[in-house]
Amino acid sequence: MTDKPAIRALWSVDAAAAPGEELDDEALTRWYGRSERPTVRVNFVTSVDGAVEVEGYSAGLSGPADKRVFGILRKVCDALLVGAGTLRHEGYKAVKLDEPRRAWRRAQGLPEVPTLVVVTASLHVDPASPVFTEAPVRPVVLTTTAAAAPPGLDKVADVVRVGERDLDLTAGLAALRERGLDQILCEGGPHLFGSLTAADLVDELCLTVSPLLTGPSAGRIIAGPHREGDPVPLRLHHTLLGDDLLLLRYTRR
Repeated sequence: MTDKPAIRALWSVDAAAAPGEELDDEALTRWYGRSERPTVRVNFVTSVDGAVEVEGYSAGLSGPADKRVFGILRKVCDALLVGAGTLRHEGYKAVKLDEPRRAWRRAQGLPEVPTLVVVTASLHVDPASPVFTEAPVRPVVLTTTAAAAPPGLDKVADVVRVGERDLDLTAGLAALRERGLDQILCEGGPHLFGSLTAADLVDELCLTVSPLLTGPSAGRIIAGPHREGDPVPLRLHHTLLGDDLLLLRYTRR
């Protein structure tokens, strides 16, 4: 193995590896591989006591193993879905991948990098941000018909309007799939996760559990509108271990 942080298999519904087996990037790519159907996969990290952040940022919960899986998830997706608030708060940069990951995508017949999709009902985004100006693939912005676009946004992104004053995520995902963006990875934030859940659009949750007790001040990984109906049943697809981080993948039943 390389000097990458070790990630070991604990359990999988597919019995894909023996318990304790160390997984290289090729194996991790199989464990988090692309689906045969359109899929919305959500990725989050949380503390053992349910916090979504430490001192305001998710980075305080992460670790080398989590970041390694984070890179694998970006490698296999078609589109990276993120709320504008999270984009600003977490200091997102242009989505880029290293050469081995670009080479893997080329071999799969995919564009070298996934498309960044920014979700914002208000269009409160900065067209001069490097996340737009330095993007190797032109980003997409999902917004409403009522929102006024800042000058210059159309030069650096495709603006797709779905919904009048409330953003229609179902229509937004349909518009992305018309562009061939079937495998969608959502990185948050909690309000976008909540809106996707309320609209019954989440197919998978990749959840890293960080071995920290942070106390009661932070919010949960999900926020926003209340979902009508019964809770969504999931099944545990696999469990991995990296240092003391648990890396869990849940899929819909």
